[in-house]
Amino acid sequence: MNTDERAINLITSLVLEELKNAGATISNSYDVPVGVSNRHIHLSKSDMDTLFGYGYKLNKIKDLNQPGEYACKEVVDIYFNDRSIKKVRILGPIRKQTQVEISSSDARKLRANPPVRGSGKLDGSSPITIVGPKDKVDLKQGLIIANRHIHLTPRDAERVGLKDNQVVSVKVCGEKGGVFDNVCCRVSPNYFFEMHIDTDDASAFGISNNDRVEIIKNKD
Repeated sequence: MNTDERAINLITSLVLEELKNAGATISNSYDVPVGVSNRHIHLSKSDMDTLFGYGYKLNKIKDLNQPGEYACKEVVDIYFNDRSIKKVRILGPIRKQTQVEISSSDARKLRANPPVRGSGKLDGSSPITIVGPKDKVDLKQGLIIANRHIHLTPRDAERVGLKDNQVVSVKVCGEKGGVFDNVCCRVSPNYFFEMHIDTDDASAFGISNNDRVEIIKNKD
């Protein structure tokens, strides 16, 4: 190592040590695009047969960013006791269990109290009735408010230093900026790198689809 290289290494070490002593965090934040999710339903095969008729096939109108997922032409009504929300969009493909995702504002309209949950975690969630063109389905559980979450591939997770089910914070800039806490990371080779929030969160922070926000890794 020559004199110039030793000098550069010494200066770099001193700068990093000074930043550390000043309480700075190095390489601890990363940008991620946002996808805003409106209320929607994922149907099981048996429930789709009940609502639309045996053997019915969903009609895709557009692909979503997450690979293999798409918005469908079909809409249904949901009921909680005597209150309802009309024309809730179905998303494909078919799932093992029917899941209805709404916002807190929707829950107040229905006078329901669904839990905040990750997708597929439906045990103990709220009941809901779904009414289709052929019949209705009365679910004992399946209504949730989706938690804030970030989809990552294993390569994305390695690049930004995050793990499956790790909880992070997310910083939003702008006139209505702030910080989202309790954001869950989900890692799968089938994902597209994107943070998902619902319409309530998007409205509160002035966020639109494809805006970029900053992941902040929480201290262990």
